[in-house]
Amino acid sequence: MKTVNRLCLVLGDQLSFDLASLQGLDRERDTVLMVEVMEEASHVPHHPQKIVLVFSAMRHFAQALQEQGFQVQYVRLDDPHNTGAVPSELQRWHALLKPDELHLTECGDWRLEHSLRDCGLPIHWHSDSRFLCTRAEFADWAAGKKQLRMEYFYREMRRKSRLLLNGDGTPVGGAWNFDADNRKSLPKGVKPPYPLNFSADPVTQQVLALVRERFASHYGAVDDFNYPVTHADAQALWQYFLDFGLAGFGDYQDAMASDEPFLFHARISAALNIGLLDLRQLCNDVESAYWAGSVALNAAEGFIRQLIGWREYVRGVYWLKMPDYAEGNSFGNTRPLPEFYWTGETQMNCMRQAIGQSLKHAYAHHIQRLMVTGNFALLAGIAPSEICEWYLAIYMDAFDWVELPNTLGMVMHADGGYLGSKPYCASGQYIKRMSDYCRDCAYKVSESTTDNACPFNSLYWHFLMRHGNLLRSNQRMGMLYKNLDRMPEAKQQALWQRGQMLLDTLDNGQSL
Repeated sequence: MKTVNRLCLVLGDQLSFDLASLQGLDRERDTVLMVEVMEEASHVPHHPQKIVLVFSAMRHFAQALQEQGFQVQYVRLDDPHNTGAVPSELQRWHALLKPDELHLTECGDWRLEHSLRDCGLPIHWHSDSRFLCTRAEFADWAAGKKQLRMEYFYREMRRKSRLLLNGDGTPVGGAWNFDADNRKSLPKGVKPPYPLNFSADPVTQQVLALVRERFASHYGAVDDFNYPVTHADAQALWQYFLDFGLAGFGDYQDAMASDEPFLFHARISAALNIGLLDLRQLCNDVESAYWAGSVALNAAEGFIRQLIGWREYVRGVYWLKMPDYAEGNSFGNTRPLPEFYWTGETQMNCMRQAIGQSLKHAYAHHIQRLMVTGNFALLAGIAPSEICEWYLAIYMDAFDWVELPNTLGMVMHADGGYLGSKPYCASGQYIKRMSDYCRDCAYKVSESTTDNACPFNSLYWHFLMRHGNLLRSNQRMGMLYKNLDRMPEAKQQALWQRGQMLLDTLDNGQSL
């Protein structure tokens, strides 16, 4: 029987030794292809540290595969023969090697997968087994539902994975979700664990030099790069979180604090999303920490919910609804993204803190993204496509399958409520409650209509006023509109005028 010669393309976010398309390769006959291409690094202006992460991790992974005996063809960005795009590189290497078969695991980006499916080559596609729920399984779960709810999907994933369940299949602790216990602000005197640091080895130093040269025009600092680029370092970061961060994660996962970019968060989402960590191992480790008495149930459940609930859910929505999903704009927003999103130059301390650390570290945790930068974009009526591009570009862990539903659906509610039941809009009072940002701000969070009033306050009510025709029928918004209707007409008019003045300022290209 003739031995089939295979060419397996591994993408930059598929750096797992147990990747489905790598299984069964003959180390003597088959070839793994990996390519660094300009199109993937620049179709949005990715943060330089994100490009460093992916290219360095790719180079380390290719070296590890070679040490395991795999035949690897690796194309660097500065290779003179590099065509600059994944499909054309696959076509080039198919012509050079003439394999009997091409193998590829599902992509994390509809745009890239579509271009590969249309490249004229017969590809054997593999389901991405790194996720708990396949695309087909999610489609079956969603079938017939006009509106989806993550909570019900999450319960199905708990049952499937058998995580934090009693012997009879009921949830440990008597409830599926302990989110109400995970909303504490950071008390004075509570210090988060100092983040584990990683030094750049020679491979990463080469990539840093390349990125400084080729991507100097991209927003974001490169010199503060401090992320794992190997499986071993990613595992070390994960263990550090288990030892020092997880116990505080439950209580303080929604907290924010000035000049504290990481708090009790794990910083492992980027490593997980490119394949340096395994979803099932992470969940099992967290569950074991709970059973060992090392962490409280709200910490363990809250972390597991992020992984097998929300993360799997947004991926399912993405592949179920693309490509039309990317065009969602239920509020009809057209305002361009303010320049201060790219510079951090604003008098709003909460925005300055969240954007500043994003530019410095390519990182912000979920509440900073949802309730600060995202909340402002929602209230200000920013075009969904522009804020989606910003999130995809600026964050280390942002890949299209996870970024687009989170931003367009959850942050901007631009899908009309398909992914989430209500807009996550809030005034400055939420930010005051969950952070110390307001203490050092040029604006007063206690004011709503004066010249020095917190912009979030009037913009919040302005948002509710201008979209009442869409939101008044939402049951979860009913109390907000009752509060609005009880306001004196003069107060409503003052809020509208202040909000409109702020929007006019943005339209004139000025910062707030």
